[in-house]
Amino acid sequence: MKIVNKSIKKVDSIGVITGTPSYTDDLCLNNNPLIIKILRSPHAFAKIKSINTDIAKKVPGVEAIFTHFDTPKTRFTLAGQGYPEPSPYDRRILDEYVRYVGDAVAIIAAEDEKSAKKAMKLIKVEYEILDAVIDYEKATDSKTIVHPEDVFTNFDIGLEKEKNIASKYFQEKPGVEDGFKNSDVVIERTYYTQPQIHAMMETYRSLSYLDTNGRLTVISSTQIPFHVRRHLARALEIPAGKIRVIKPRIGGGFGGKQTAATEIYSAFVTLKTGKPSKIIYDRRETHTCTTTRHAMRITVKIGSDLQGNIKAIDINTLSNTGAYGEHAPTVTPLVAFKTFPLYDKVPMRLNATIVYSNTTVGGAFRGYGATQGTFAVESAINELAHELKLDSTEVRLKNLVEPSPEKYVTSGDIKKCVEIGKESFNWKEKSKVRDMGNGKVRAAGMAVTMQGSGIGGIDTAAATIKFSDRGDFNLFVGVTDMGQGCDTILSQMAAEILEVPLEKIIIHSADTDISPYDPGAYASSGTYVTGNAVIIAAEKMKNEILKGASKLLNIPEDEINYSDLSLEDLGQRLISYEGMNQITTTGTWGGPKSPPPFIAGFAEVEVDTFTGEIEVLDFLSVVDCGTRINPNLAQVQVEGGTVQGIGLALTEDIQFNKNGKLMTDTLMQYKIPSRKDFKSIRVEFVDSYEASGPFGAKSIGEIVINSPAPAIADAVYRASGVRVRNLPITAEKVLLGK
Repeated sequence: MKIVNKSIKKVDSIGVITGTPSYTDDLCLNNNPLIIKILRSPHAFAKIKSINTDIAKKVPGVEAIFTHFDTPKTRFTLAGQGYPEPSPYDRRILDEYVRYVGDAVAIIAAEDEKSAKKAMKLIKVEYEILDAVIDYEKATDSKTIVHPEDVFTNFDIGLEKEKNIASKYFQEKPGVEDGFKNSDVVIERTYYTQPQIHAMMETYRSLSYLDTNGRLTVISSTQIPFHVRRHLARALEIPAGKIRVIKPRIGGGFGGKQTAATEIYSAFVTLKTGKPSKIIYDRRETHTCTTTRHAMRITVKIGSDLQGNIKAIDINTLSNTGAYGEHAPTVTPLVAFKTFPLYDKVPMRLNATIVYSNTTVGGAFRGYGATQGTFAVESAINELAHELKLDSTEVRLKNLVEPSPEKYVTSGDIKKCVEIGKESFNWKEKSKVRDMGNGKVRAAGMAVTMQGSGIGGIDTAAATIKFSDRGDFNLFVGVTDMGQGCDTILSQMAAEILEVPLEKIIIHSADTDISPYDPGAYASSGTYVTGNAVIIAAEKMKNEILKGASKLLNIPEDEINYSDLSLEDLGQRLISYEGMNQITTTGTWGGPKSPPPFIAGFAEVEVDTFTGEIEVLDFLSVVDCGTRINPNLAQVQVEGGTVQGIGLALTEDIQFNKNGKLMTDTLMQYKIPSRKDFKSIRVEFVDSYEASGPFGAKSIGEIVINSPAPAIADAVYRASGVRVRNLPITAEKVLLGK
């Protein structure tokens, strides 16, 4: 391969470095859009008894103020998922009920931000304050019903709104009870994973206007332009054909922009006023009024013989979806989906309940439920190893999956990842507890994880290639590059097949009027799903060029060598009167599989026993992701995800007060790790080949965040003797021994 599997710089790298890409706010073509601000609820749960906007509307510069009396009654979900969505339709644009501190009460549209903020202060709202469900562990027993209205679901997801249950999920591999009966040791532990904030650099924002034909155009920092179009059509009660969604450059997402947070407001204002409008969330709104990782309580019961052969695992999970059911039925099942196949011979059971509460909404976040499940299951296996006085790597090697054609896992080798990691990390020495003097103690821990590559049987993506008169190619895709590099990787694939330099591929992404359909950037689907579509389109293009050349040159196709063609000359001749052939090809791909990548993660920490302070000295990820389309991009994905995982493990802590207000609502209070918070992050790759993947590739984007928390938790336990099962693992918890 000449281009694939090469560390070619990103196609947008110079632009990003020099600050030239156009982000959403840069595309405000009209210099005077209406500025939108949202009046938000100060209460966790309340009914709006009355709302008076008369004085506020008189503020100079105010164009309009809208309340729930002005918005459509249709309910919808904002989750970016395939259609029909599994998540409940439990939202309105504005509702008479507000269900968390920060929920929308009124929409203010004004000529400038100052006028909008002044008007906001003059809106008079009378609330009937209701008892709120702040502690999600008490949700099912509460007399408060978060959603008393009728809630529609497209599928039976286990909704029991009278008990504040948004969804339920059950999965079992037979033999769990017999496995426990045949176990010499059975332990049961409960783990808590906290909500986590995406903290991307570019906050949520969107811009809307009516084009010359009266169609609604929405420019948005989103991962899911095609899903946004569908949500807007339902919520605004207009045909999807009257809506265009454009995704410009995105300043990060990490799953947060898989939920349509802002587009509904700018689109509604533009439809009602006929004027361009834009909304930009500040950092507080980004933290409190969008989505977070789902908080979960996960109880793991695990049984084994004395040699470390695991006989059964039983998992009971309570998950908090918050005020609305975005992703409620889809995140928590990954606790099973990404642990059951990893230990394929072990009988396992998951019983999960996902509840409503009057807190910030749970949504998509890198790892999407696998992160929470990995922390609990891998921590339980580490605790089992300590109970048995066995090396935790050896316990895993006895129980981990061995791929074969008839299994879910057909390629890769997680055991090889563990073996290579043990050697490279110097596990034999680093796993020993080492007193460094001055109260500093070092030790190490490890964990394994798997993820997926797209959503098997659901995800379908398309790619279109146009051969130009200049002999280069326009590649149109609907997937969204938000920094992960999919524009580069997909261009590499097209260039490899079409046998041209990378600069001959001009990529265009994510405009619902122009791009072919793509579900968006989530579920680790970009490389695997969209990549396969690009390959199909490129292969078709190659064949069509040969057909065109055969006709122009009057030579049989089988006598033409594609590599010998002058594409520049051929492009001009084909598109001219001589050929009258503008070649455009489209490839569409969807598959039944979601081949998993694997990681074995190893963490060395130093704990100050006087203060409880924890420092990550070394973290090694040994990764099996199939063929690396771009090794450099694969490496930085692992490094970046590892840092997020360290943040989940040690520093990121969302805190609510007793009234449900999120207190850690800026980056001054909510601590994400910086480069100074760890010494060394290392990455090694294990070679493998996934036959169903493009050039043998699997995904890498999500899995990278999953292993740090359980690995660090066990390292801290070894060093301090304190087992922290409630993330994050703070100095206070270590010092206090809990």
